[in-house]
Amino acid sequence: MKLGIVGKGGVGKTTISALIAEAYASRGKRVVAIDTDSNPNLGVSLGLAFADAEAMPVVPRSVASGPGAGLDGAELLATYGTQTPAGVTVLSAMRVDQAAAGCTCGSHAAVRSMLRDVLDDEADVTIVDMEAGLEHLSRSGGTLAYADVLLMVMEPSRKSVMTAARTVALADELGIPRCLGVGNKARPDDAAFFAEACAASGVEVAAVIPLDAAIPAADRAGSGVVDAAADDARAAISELVDRLEALSLVADHE
Repeated sequence: MKLGIVGKGGVGKTTISALIAEAYASRGKRVVAIDTDSNPNLGVSLGLAFADAEAMPVVPRSVASGPGAGLDGAELLATYGTQTPAGVTVLSAMRVDQAAAGCTCGSHAAVRSMLRDVLDDEADVTIVDMEAGLEHLSRSGGTLAYADVLLMVMEPSRKSVMTAARTVALADELGIPRCLGVGNKARPDDAAFFAEACAASGVEVAAVIPLDAAIPAADRAGSGVVDAAADDARAAISELVDRLEALSLVADHE
């Protein structure tokens, strides 16, 4: 299963990515999580100390084409992967450390290459925490063209749902098999909002994750979401993973 986690800025993509990765790992799956943010934080969300997350090596752009393109999945993970307390291997696909250093197109191509087949023998589940916005779907070839499912994370706002609707159209052009909406930061009356707004916009809602006070508390403390006592959010994520596993079984039999 190859999952792309997308959405507008601030909706909680990294938190959702970490919780999904943790849930799969707790079920005995081999999970690789790829951080594509130029300001990466997924390692911290998965329980790494800040210093360890900062020390993570960045997967070189040459993985897509060039001297590193011949690496197989085992070599890639051994060289660039970092084990996290969540039982998940995390890869950092890009990081901006210099001003005016150029675009990150090569890094996006490397992610597309990894999703195509590089990690197939090493991961049961690959999760890509995408940078905010839609540009990754418009790049040549599409960064997430080889994803099985796009999870479009939304907060309770019309703008967030509009972004998800635009994502559905772009993903369809790329031939991505399934797009599912995930409502996040939901208060009790927000489930109805997501149901109404998403139905009107053609977005299929797979889960609504409640606003869980333990998550921002962990953020303020500088600890990962996997260290947070976020029982309500985890229960909703577990139901989401149940649905994703059911989709995977259906795909295996087609």
